[in-house]
Amino acid sequence: MAGVRRRSTPWRLIWMLPAGLALLAGLDAGMMLLGLPAPVTTERLPDVHGMLLVLGFVGTLISLERATALGRAYGYIAPALLGIGGILLVVMPIPLVVAKIVLAAGAASFTLLYVPLWRRQYDAALLTQLLAAGLALAGAVLWIGQDTMTRIIPWMIGFLVLTIAAERVELARITMGPQAGIRLLVHAWGVTGALVVGLVFPDAGAILLGITLLSLTGWLIVHDVARRTIRASGVTRYMAACILAGYVWLAVAGLVLLLGSPTEQTAYDAVIHAVFLGYTFSMIMAHATTILPAVLRVPLPYRPAFWVPISLLQVALIVRVWIGDGLGLPVAWQIGGMLGVIALLLFMLTAVTSALLGVPKARTGAKVAGRAASAALIPRAAEEDSGIGGRMLLKPPPMGEKPSAPRANPEGPAS
Repeated sequence: MAGVRRRSTPWRLIWMLPAGLALLAGLDAGMMLLGLPAPVTTERLPDVHGMLLVLGFVGTLISLERATALGRAYGYIAPALLGIGGILLVVMPIPLVVAKIVLAAGAASFTLLYVPLWRRQYDAALLTQLLAAGLALAGAVLWIGQDTMTRIIPWMIGFLVLTIAAERVELARITMGPQAGIRLLVHAWGVTGALVVGLVFPDAGAILLGITLLSLTGWLIVHDVARRTIRASGVTRYMAACILAGYVWLAVAGLVLLLGSPTEQTAYDAVIHAVFLGYTFSMIMAHATTILPAVLRVPLPYRPAFWVPISLLQVALIVRVWIGDGLGLPVAWQIGGMLGVIALLLFMLTAVTSALLGVPKARTGAKVAGRAASAALIPRAAEEDSGIGGRMLLKPPPMGEKPSAPRANPEGPAS
């Protein structure tokens, strides 16, 4: 088995390369939008900043996990198209509309990828993820016909918020209760309805979306096990802190949508960065030690150094959103944006260094238990890797009921 994993890792790394390039290009574009010096400057980069990060990076990453969990060759069409589409966004000789079409095709493949997964396990949380992928597809299709991102970004917000929330519900099903998936699905339809209304009445759609996000966030904070495991130590406390920080920024986005106008530049900036940086990347940092081992078969042990980038990210968001956007101070907005870029680059450096150093000898004996118990942003691949889930759930349980086998502790072992 170890030999198979060693051979599969380089092949899996190939799928991650486009995602990594999209992330770096997106950060470079962010520096340009901040009016700060950037390593690479092209005319098109600032216009594709959001899609590089949402579909080019996060979309490729999540669809790669889904393909890994599915275990079928055709499943990799989605991450391939999303990754290629992300690269085409920054290749100037290629018309932008070509990149948009490829991304839309990737989002369509991503949505269809959930069909066989749904047949494997009928579940409301999984259905929510399918709906979230459909929102990404709708946003990608809308983007083909227009250049402005203000009408597209809300659909990307829905995609990320619902996908991550569904994963948390899936992992914390035991503590949230058997009806958690149904309650999540109700919120998902609320988000979808708000997005549809926003196409015709932007202000009303923003208010409805804000109300739904606040309701969803409040429910998640109350029922997510992270609220209790924050009292633990080690990786368990780290993950819980990241998760709760993500919920706080999602609540901030909901409040801004409810109280501010989506057409105001400061409100727009606050919402998208509270969701995309505060919520999404806090969750990615929380579960990184499971994402890489599950998808790439590369151990990524937790180290205390992971606290540095997540802490810097929170400081960056406070400076940018609360001081820069909230008080209208452009200098704070720039400083916060620059600190956010540094935080993400530092996280990448920390993750790569930790992977290269490998598992400390003193912790090698606990490696398997830690991986099996840790909650993942992308859990099905982690379950398949550890033998907890995946193909064990061939007989789908009725929607809304607990699965026959207990799920692992979503915050990992207390240490």
